[in-house]
Amino acid sequence: MSITKIVRNLFAPRWQELEHHQNGGEALQQEALRRLTGRAKDTEYGRNHLFASIKSYDDFVRNVPVNTYEELKGDIDRMRQGEKDVLWPGRVRWYAKSSGTTNDKSKFIPVSAEGLKRIHYRGGTDVVALYLRNNPDSRMFDGRGLILGGSHAPNYNLPGSLVGDLSAILIENINPLVNLVRVPSKKTALLSDFEVKRDRIAREAMTKNVTNLSGVPSWMLSVLNRVMELSGKRHLEEVWPNIEVFFHGGVAFTPYREQYGKLITSPRMHYMETYNASEGFFGIQDDPHDKSMLLMLDYDVFYEFIPIEEFKEEGGRRKAIPLWGVETGKNYAMLISTSCGLWRYMIGDTIRFTSTNPYKFVISGRTKSFINAFGEELIVDNAEQGLAYACQKTGAVVSEYTAAPVFMGSDAKCRHQWVVEFAKAPASVEEFAGILDRKLQELNSDYEAKRYKDITLQPLEIIVARQGLFNEWLKQKGKLGGQHKVPRLSNERTILEQLLRINEERGMRKEE
Repeated sequence: MSITKIVRNLFAPRWQELEHHQNGGEALQQEALRRLTGRAKDTEYGRNHLFASIKSYDDFVRNVPVNTYEELKGDIDRMRQGEKDVLWPGRVRWYAKSSGTTNDKSKFIPVSAEGLKRIHYRGGTDVVALYLRNNPDSRMFDGRGLILGGSHAPNYNLPGSLVGDLSAILIENINPLVNLVRVPSKKTALLSDFEVKRDRIAREAMTKNVTNLSGVPSWMLSVLNRVMELSGKRHLEEVWPNIEVFFHGGVAFTPYREQYGKLITSPRMHYMETYNASEGFFGIQDDPHDKSMLLMLDYDVFYEFIPIEEFKEEGGRRKAIPLWGVETGKNYAMLISTSCGLWRYMIGDTIRFTSTNPYKFVISGRTKSFINAFGEELIVDNAEQGLAYACQKTGAVVSEYTAAPVFMGSDAKCRHQWVVEFAKAPASVEEFAGILDRKLQELNSDYEAKRYKDITLQPLEIIVARQGLFNEWLKQKGKLGGQHKVPRLSNERTILEQLLRINEERGMRKEE
């Protein structure tokens, strides 16, 4: 008998609990707020912000300010030194070294024991629960799961705390029984050199009966390509005949969808998106026919949202609303309060709700990952849709990209400059750029207005990156592998100029 069919029955009670997300979203969130403030009322932060007197959401807003990492950094640094009862009860041992930041300064996100259990691991369990609910014939537990994670960062450790990528922390603290159904070995999984780790993972996994994958699409694709090189096979199901699902998150899947489609041709293959970050686990794609994700409301996370148009106004970032105040179709910057000691914390992501019964959403971008140099308000969601359309029309496949503005004098024209690494280049880069430019105008009225008759913005420019450029940039930053991401859009040119310099240097070396 299939092990998966036995395991599947264990998730039935959770399926019933998740039904409360349909109509009881506000009640679930009110309970989360009561639980969090009640638990932390005797911490230093709780006493300073009168948690004991908080009886309602309005009290919470009155007593607790909106915070960025910089505003909590002093408290987090003290916690890393071993102080207890600062932002969360007791002593917090683990800290996730944040990825996705556009500067070299690292963030250290507290990961408490409660946060591991009631946010991160609960999210992972619910992913499996919802997948098995939607796929009753699954046999995923009859084989192994290939879980791709990051590494520890021992050079950041202090006597009172340990640091690592969030995925490494999860692997380090996971129930040992899980190691019986996963690959690679723990030793390999926690290697810091991604190029060495990639090869070892491929060699360890290719002889196993792998049925499911978990990780960031870009890095998983790199590992799978190594599996194909070593095996000499054309399609992944020739190596792993029982492969059935990829649980992915960290970056948008759109740029990689076609590459996975060519690599895995099995009609039984499924893809399921998750929204998990160093700060918490927030969303799961609960319906395979709907690209939006279900916001997980009964974890140790209380959500608030700032309309993005107010966020960009002076002082606007403090005008937050609770979940029950959101509307569909609007972009919001997300705030979280969690059992890891983050209070009204601005996570940096923007989301757009597609439904409020239940609360479902798509990730639309980053509060710092947009281009608004000339009033065009271009967000990552626009870029992803535009690129997908241009690829569809030209047959191209994009591996990585980033974009930034080109600033000119007051009497000259300006434009957006894109550096794009193609897995499959279009026949005409100029045609690809034209299609992308027109699609962006269709998707974004502000961009369209600035492009009107080329008065403010000239047509966008695409610079074709040499193969491996983005990985080389990440390697130079010490961010190759794990959950690290390439910043997609930037309002200034630092990242793009770094990429162009590496691109030019590589070209010069090749010519020599």
